Amino acid sequence: MARSSSGIVAGLTAAAVAAVCFLAYQASANAPDSVVAPSAQASGPAAQPSQKPDVPKQPLAVPEDSDTGARVVYALKDRRVWIVGDREKPLRTFAVMPSAVNPLPGVYRVTSRSGSIKGSDGVMIEHVVRFANVDDVSIGFSAAQDNSMRSPDPGIRTGGVRMKRPDGNAVWTFATVGAKVVVVP
Repeated sequence: MARSSSGIVAGLTAAAVAAVCFLAYQASANAPDSVVAPSAQASGPAAQPSQKPDVPKQPLAVPEDSDTGARVVYALKDRRVWIVGDREKPLRTFAVMPSAVNPLPGVYRVTSRSGSIKGSDGVMIEHVVRFANVDDVSIGFSAAQDNSMRSPDPGIRTGGVRMKRPDGNAVWTFATVGAKVVVVP
């Protein structure tokens, strides 16, 4: 008899907890906004002056200090590229694999392009868009024809910033010779 009465008590307890949870959910779903959301102004003697809330930065937003106008923005730390149109509108953003040699932050111009070549790491690449030189290493965007984005061998001084083929196509179309490339930290 003791075994069945403990089962009944456990069942009733579980049903009561479920009922309380359901009622709490219903109450929160039907509560007016003035009760659910905290007041923007505190009351009483301990009230603090209101401060402007921090607006969270969009994680994929174009970096603020990346110049203006039509440009390709390359963020070294974020390993990300943005293609930005004339009206400051980001047209595309995507992740990249940095090269072993990186350019310093600054404003550059596309100096040359190649449709399809063998990269300095031996990989066949396409849509090469060069924009900088660092100690005789040419720095540029490219896409491996096998669509890979392997980490560069740190023992080989390469300057290819690798991206997926669709992203390479977009950079190739946008960044003709003379186009602005902005590198940010």
